[in-house]
Amino acid sequence: MKISLVGVVGAGTMGHGIAQVLIRNGYSVVLHDVSEELVRHGAQRISLGLSREVDKGRLSAKEKEQAEGRLKTTTNLQDLASANVVIEAVTEKFEVKAEVFHSLDSICRPGAIFASNTSSISITRLAGVTKRPAQFAGLHFFNPVPVMKLVEVVPGLETAEETVAVAEQIATSVGKTPIRVRDFPGFVSNRLLMPMINEAVYAVMEGVATPESVDGVMKLGMNHPMGPLELADLIGLDVCLDIMKVLYEGFRDSKYRPCPLLERMVEAGRLGRKTGRGFYNYAKA
Repeated sequence: MKISLVGVVGAGTMGHGIAQVLIRNGYSVVLHDVSEELVRHGAQRISLGLSREVDKGRLSAKEKEQAEGRLKTTTNLQDLASANVVIEAVTEKFEVKAEVFHSLDSICRPGAIFASNTSSISITRLAGVTKRPAQFAGLHFFNPVPVMKLVEVVPGLETAEETVAVAEQIATSVGKTPIRVRDFPGFVSNRLLMPMINEAVYAVMEGVATPESVDGVMKLGMNHPMGPLELADLIGLDVCLDIMKVLYEGFRDSKYRPCPLLERMVEAGRLGRKTGRGFYNYAKA
């Protein structure tokens, strides 16, 4: 399938990262979000990311300029009407994603493929809100998108093999390694990762160790580059909680019950790096 234009819905951390690797590798992209402020911030982050590549000698100034020329930003979903592929990267809540896809379904051409960057929500369920379940797949990138090599490719119950092939083609063409997984809550990555983070939060809540000690054990003893609580702060504690809820509701197994401390921290607005405070304090002195 020849892809002339890719739409990316959501200009946040994942969305602008996905847009960056796409334009970096020759794709024309329309990046959408609900406000001018959000799309402007997303475009600025993309420009900074490309500038870092120039500084490291991985990209020339001319190539950076050409890549930025392939990016268009918009607050109007109608501007995605001619896209061959649309990748959704909005908040990790089914209702929000479903509303986006319901709107896109009536806007985009019949042959367009839809992909969700969801990290845990059922692809089959999301595809079910559209009239094109055969042309719907999961395309789960990892944060930070320009650095991380993995993309989980997730077919839904009715996803056509041709759609999966296009999803894998996109991942490969931007320098990623696609790994196909089945449509279960959390797929593989978050089915393994989030219970570990959740258990780390329990260890803090129960007074077993401080956040620093929990992370120190995992980094020094298990050779993890980042401790689970540092990683939770990077991901966003609200996102971690949303994923744990998907796992708990999807499997109906108490081992996936979100830790009460995680819930309280989200209620308090301590979401990690993006709010300046989570398990660690990121506020500038």
